[in-house]
Formats: sequence, C-alpha cells, structure tokens
Amino acid sequence: MALKTATSGMWMTDDCKKSFMEMKWKKVHRYVVYKLEEKSRKVTVDKVGAAGESYDDLAASLPEDDCRYAVFDFDYVTVDNCRMSKIFFITWSPEASRIREKMMYATSKSGLRRVLDGVHYELQATDPTEMGFDKIQDRAK
Repeated sequence: MALKTATSGMWMTDDCKKSFMEMKWKKVHRYVVYKLEEKSRKVTVDKVGAAGESYDDLAASLPEDDCRYAVFDFDYVTVDNCRMSKIFFITWSPEASRIREKMMYATSKSGLRRVLDGVHYELQATDPTEMGFDKIQDRAK
C-alpha cells in the first residue's frame, strides 16, 4: 500500500518506508536515496547503500544535476566511549537541477519526513561542500 503526501499529491511506495526501517532497526543499510518519479507521481527508492559503505559513497551516488532525498545512518563513539547512532535526512537540490524539480522536491519533503519516523537531523545541500562529512560530525555531537 502506498502512502500519499498531503501537500504535493505524491505517493510513496511501500519500499520507501521498508528500506528506512531496515536501515534504522536491522542496520543492513548505511543509507537510502529516494527519487521522485514525476510521471507516476511516486517517491521511490533510487539506491540503497550496504552496511559497509561510507558517507563518501552516499555523496558520490548523488547526481550533479538532479534532486534527491537521502537518509544516512551515522554511527560514532562519544567521549564516554558509548556507541551512538543518529539518522540524517538530506535534501539534495543542486544548482544545475531544473526549477520545477526543485519545487517538487521542496513540496514533497514534509510528507516523506512524516513517514520516516526516527530522523534526528535534517540537512539541505545545493553543492557537496554544504553536506561534507564534517557537517555531519558537528551536528551529531
């Protein structure tokens, strides 16, 4: 069963939430990249990163001229030597993407965020420097 976002009229496939929950609870994915299918009016899973992949792999998988959403599971160790995990929701909207596409992603974001329960931080980026690994580390601690 697909879920509909209220503001944009986009449908989210069941795979969207399933992939997120597998990342969050089972830790089988490091990240999930989502894509809007304009013709079918659906949010679909574009790419899933294996548990062994890194943040650099996520950044490399984002297209230079198309928007995407991504969730990333950031694991780290605190100063007290405790293992922690924070989930980031990233909106990728590069300068080279079309205006219409940017608008569609902006209006669909809140609906997807509501479905992906358990995200700790949000990050918006228009170029790779705005979503560097240092930004993730700073926000998580």
